Amino acid sequence: MNAAPEKALVLLSGGQDSTTCLYWALDRFGQGAVSSIAFDYGQRHRVELECARRVAADAGVAHVCLPIDTFAALGGNALTDATVEVDDRASADSGLPNTFVPGRNLIFLTYAAAYAYQHDIGHLVTGIAQTDYSGYPDCRQATIASLQETLRLGMESDVHIHAPLMQRSKKETVELARDLNALDAMRLTHTCYNGRRPPCGECPACRLRAKGFAEAGIPDPLLADP
Repeated sequence: MNAAPEKALVLLSGGQDSTTCLYWALDRFGQGAVSSIAFDYGQRHRVELECARRVAADAGVAHVCLPIDTFAALGGNALTDATVEVDDRASADSGLPNTFVPGRNLIFLTYAAAYAYQHDIGHLVTGIAQTDYSGYPDCRQATIASLQETLRLGMESDVHIHAPLMQRSKKETVELARDLNALDAMRLTHTCYNGRRPPCGECPACRLRAKGFAEAGIPDPLLADP
């Protein structure tokens, strides 16, 4: 296998978790060794792409956005299909909420790995976690470990996938952001499933974010931003 250079590519959605991971990567790999990538996958709320761009610029890292619109063509979920309203209740068929986009993290990481291969980057950093979430199967440690092995075999590379938040609650994620001096960057982020800024405060993503900041005893900088 090809040796993995000590450079990192952060999958940056423009949200709280991926922004925390960007600062984790900067702390671990150093300013000059980190870049970020976002995906235009046909998401309903384009604000998150702009937030990702702003977060990367504020952190001083190179950023690229790749177009992959197949998810919009597939539809059937609340994040890409305007006919589907956000509902955090589990479906009777799948047992998952309609905010689950089947295959999204698998595809994102595969494209990121291909981009990293072409740019001699050996480390991928993603903000997915299996704690405090909606039970998405592509957010589990076993899924990521399996995908890493598949990417290594399929690309003859020694790529490493890091998920620093995998076992952290939202409270612990907020505390990590504080420890990494990433709280100020949170004012630039977007979490709301309804695409609102200021956030709606009512959707599952807003409630989970609010819960984490409240339990950590830290005001959310996004809510303080005029």
